[in-house]
Amino acid sequence: MTDSVFRETTAEPRTQSVPLAHLSLELGHLYMEDFEAGPERLREHFAEVRIWVDAARASAARRIGGKRPRISTCFLIDDYFRRFSTPAELVPMVLEEAERAGLVIDYLARESGCAVADKTELAEAVMHRLVESPPPGSYGSRPPVSQTGWLANGQRTPATRTAMAETTGWQPPQETAARNHSVFMDVELWSEKDKQRLWSCPFLAAVWQLARLGLLRHLGEPVLIPRLWNGGDFPYDWDQLPPLLQLNASAAPFSAYRTCTLMANRFLPVEDAVRLILDQIDVDSGALRQVAERSAREGAAVPAAVAQRATYVFYEESAGAFSYGET
Repeated sequence: MTDSVFRETTAEPRTQSVPLAHLSLELGHLYMEDFEAGPERLREHFAEVRIWVDAARASAARRIGGKRPRISTCFLIDDYFRRFSTPAELVPMVLEEAERAGLVIDYLARESGCAVADKTELAEAVMHRLVESPPPGSYGSRPPVSQTGWLANGQRTPATRTAMAETTGWQPPQETAARNHSVFMDVELWSEKDKQRLWSCPFLAAVWQLARLGLLRHLGEPVLIPRLWNGGDFPYDWDQLPPLLQLNASAAPFSAYRTCTLMANRFLPVEDAVRLILDQIDVDSGALRQVAERSAREGAAVPAAVAQRATYVFYEESAGAFSYGET
């Protein structure tokens, strides 16, 4: 006689898989100020991006032995920090200017969807998966990132005055994985005002990268799922626009083994911060395993470090383009 073993189904959570392309190619990630500048600003952006698209496609093909790669394109609109115009006015302008440059946008996303999508607090969930890398010689004197909202890649400059009021000599910050010399970074993940949390641009962009890499899950379920657009008119309210739209019914999957983002070089500091964040996230192990196994079977193995799966092309804007930061 054998003993029966009963297990709760919730005791063995399963990570649901998602379709994967070889490359997720982002054709733009602009601030609302760019859209305020009118179609000419978008025209300039897409004309510059178009130059690099063929190179990105060729690189993806080379990685898989010259075969035809599965590549999807996406475009992210910042409706989180400040909203401008309406989807009904803005989205057609974006699609028109992309088409003018010979580009097709397969997926359109709202940046606010990286904070909350379909009632799921995505940014909050990713925040709870942060695992800080303790710098050598640290003794836990620094509050955790969950309290401070700041994430560093090493040891901050120690205080020059101790609890016993003894003045100590200045010491420089130190990168944990420095090669010869340190490149120290300290990234703000959120701010708070009137007890309301405002996620930073780098943190939302890290969530966006996880989604594009097929590594974003909540309780084992995929999140930020594309919704196929029916081809009708776009709404006049941003909240009525789904967080992620699939505009091209025949497009390759939204998520991919690797990402490539084409953007102006003024975004370089933000994306440096994104990579720091990605290096300190405890990504869902089931999702990592699925991607590793499937990419290996296709001969498109990916780096073990998640941040290394994200690549960029930064172009130089014309002298007439204006610069600004996050608002």
